[in-house]
Formats: sequence, structure tokens, C-alpha cells
Amino acid sequence: MNQQKSLQGVLQPGVSRRELVSWALYDFANSGYTTVVLTTVFNAYFVSVVAGGKHWATLALTAALSWSYLMVMFSMPVLGAWADARMARKRLLALSTAGCVAATWALALAAPGKVVWALFALAISNYFYCVGESLIAAFLPVLARPQALGRVSGWGWSVGYLGGMLTLGLSLVVVSRGQAAGLDSAQYVPWVMLLTGTVFAVAAVPSLLWLRERHGPVSGVASAGQPGRPWQMLSVLARAWRETGRHYPDMRWLLICGACYHAGIAVVITLAAVYATEVMGFDMAQTMMLIFIVNIGAAAGAFAFGHVQDAMGHKRALFVTLFGWIIMVLAAWAAIEVWVFWVAAVLAGLCMGTSQSAGRAMVGAFAPAGQPAAFYGLWAFAIQLAAVVGPLSYGLMVWLTHGQHRLALLCTGLFFVAGMIALQRVDFAQGQAAARRPASWVA
Repeated sequence: MNQQKSLQGVLQPGVSRRELVSWALYDFANSGYTTVVLTTVFNAYFVSVVAGGKHWATLALTAALSWSYLMVMFSMPVLGAWADARMARKRLLALSTAGCVAATWALALAAPGKVVWALFALAISNYFYCVGESLIAAFLPVLARPQALGRVSGWGWSVGYLGGMLTLGLSLVVVSRGQAAGLDSAQYVPWVMLLTGTVFAVAAVPSLLWLRERHGPVSGVASAGQPGRPWQMLSVLARAWRETGRHYPDMRWLLICGACYHAGIAVVITLAAVYATEVMGFDMAQTMMLIFIVNIGAAAGAFAFGHVQDAMGHKRALFVTLFGWIIMVLAAWAAIEVWVFWVAAVLAGLCMGTSQSAGRAMVGAFAPAGQPAAFYGLWAFAIQLAAVVGPLSYGLMVWLTHGQHRLALLCTGLFFVAGMIALQRVDFAQGQAAARRPASWVA
């Protein structure tokens, strides 16, 4: 009873504690996918085993992920608008979850030489993961009160990082036992993929059972779902971008800010293990521990800073975290001794959790009632654009400089500087006021 009363100033009327926990558990569920598949295990497995260490393997991996991100960029704003108009956010969330889980299981069939299958399954699984990530975020403003968006978003991110650590820990058990039994990676990595998909499926069940659809179609929102036609995707996206400039200028600047700093975050998520190996000389055990440290810091940062964010203001909180990212980049770039790099890793974790949470909360504050999925669809577009630009720019810099990873990382800091500049154009109060007007691009 006391716990429920303590949440009265946090949750919207009619939202139960069980529903809040169920929502947060989706972040717990899907974080294992990114931690194991995208960051730690499958990327290295594909390059070294599936593709046999060929010189084109890394490019093929990056191209497959870039294709999936591009598909999310162009489809998610439309899918979000359709989900808002049809009150189908939960239905679409269930479909995206099933798609990601099934494609992750399909990665278990990526045996040596099955390059096309591996790339196809990876691209499909990542596409469905990104769709689900955007949809679960769209529930935030209908669960949390405006003054508590930062706290609730932080709770979700912190629980999510715990889920990533759990899945990674279980995967390490599988890998250790496989190695102890004399198996090679082609024999035990498929079990890791099956485990990752299963953890996702099981942990997502509470969200699919107990999250409720709220806020039906509002004035100006179509009910026919016409924006979902494939040939209309580009026109709807262009219309949405034009309207944000006319009626939601602060949301547009937030999208630009998010695209900038998420490009830097994408580099850290995708290439942290590569940098640790190539520059700092980490072995596999140290790299795994590095990912654990980053996730611990991210969980702590998202949870603790969510409360600070609501107190000090979303814009100021995001500015502080972007400044922290710049310090992290400088520390990692200058790190010669291993302990300095470990400090940079902890700071990266703290900044990752806080910046991702802060951005999601600000979008919730700027989204009109009844249309959160449409606005989170635009946010997904910005994030996926960043996921394409960030890692590719890093890889291009390394290629042009003949392997200068330190210089590539230093240049990555420019993304965070650009994010800080764009953030200065955001007027939070004005953005909240604009949210009283329904968006017409979904009509």
C-alpha cells in the first residue's frame, strides 16, 4: 500500500505498479539481444568463423546492420502513426518481439560458410528489435506523469542493463563450458543464440500480458491506417519532418541533437570491444569484463540520474551527460595505462544510461496526447540514422588513417559536441506547449 501511494505522483491515473514493472521488464528482455548479439558475441563470430576471417567480413556485417537501420528509419514513423491511429501499439509490439526472437534463434543456424543466411537473420532480428524499442518507448508518456518522465525512463533503462548483464553472464557460462569440453565456437555459439532469444521471449511476456492500450485516436488522427502503405512511407516521413519545423520546432532540434549524440553512442556500443582489443591489447576475458563494467555503470547512471533529471530539468540534465561523453572520449583517447581506460569505461557506462534515458523522456514530454508512437517513430528515425553514420564514419576514419583507432575515437567526440550545440536551440517549455496540438501528418 505504501509503495502504491509513493507512486501516485509518478504514474498516470489508472496505471498500476504491476504495469510499470511489466513495461520496465521489456527493456530487461531486449537488452540481452544488443549486449550478446550486436556487441559481444555474434559480430566477432561472424567475422572470424562464418565468413572465415575474409577481408570483406567486417564490411558485410556493417552493411547488413546499416540496411536494417535504414529500413527502420523509413518505416518506423509510418508504423508509429498507424499504431497510434489504430490503438495497435501493443499488437505491433508483440509482432516485433516475435520477429526478433525468431530471427535470433535463426542465427543459431549460421554455420561456417553460411554468410547470406547469417547476414539476413542478423538484419531481420535487428530490424524487429529496433521497432520494438521504439514501440515500448511510446508507452512511457501514457504511464508516467510529465514531471516524472525522467525517473520512469531511468528505471526502464537501468532494468534493461541488468537484463543485458544477465544474458551475457548466462552466455559466458555456455561459452566456458563449451571451451572446457573442447568444443569450438561453431558448436557453442549457436546455443548462445538460442539462449539469448529464449531470455528475450520469456522476459517480454509480462509486458505483452499486462501493458494496456490508452488514449484512443484524437482529433486530426486518421482511423483507417492509410499511412502504412509502403509507397507512402517517404511522403509521410517528409510531411512529418516539415510539420515538426512549422509546429514543433523544439522537437525538430531535439531530433537533430539525438541523431548527433546517438551517432557517438553507436560507435561505443558497436566498436568498444574492437577498440579495447586493437588499441589496449585486451584479451577476450578482459573484453567481456569491460562490457560488464559498462553495463553496470549504465544501469546505475540511468536509475540514479533519472531522479536528478526530473529535479534539474531534462535539457540541463542531457547537457551535463553530453559533456560527460566528451570527457570520456578524451580520457579513452589519451589512455596509455590500462587503469585510465577502465575509468573511461565506467564513465561511458554512466553517460550511456543517462543520455539515453534523458532523450527518451524529452520525446515523451514533447509528444501530443494520443500520438506518442508517431513521435517516437521520428525519434527512432534519428537514432537509426545515427547508428548508420556513427560506426561507418569511425570505420572510414580508421581505413583512411591506416588503422589509427585513437584518432577515429577522438573524431567521434565531435558528435557529442554537435549534440550540445543542437540542444541549445531546444526550448523545453515551448516544446511542451506545442504538444497540446495534435500532429496532422498522421491524418
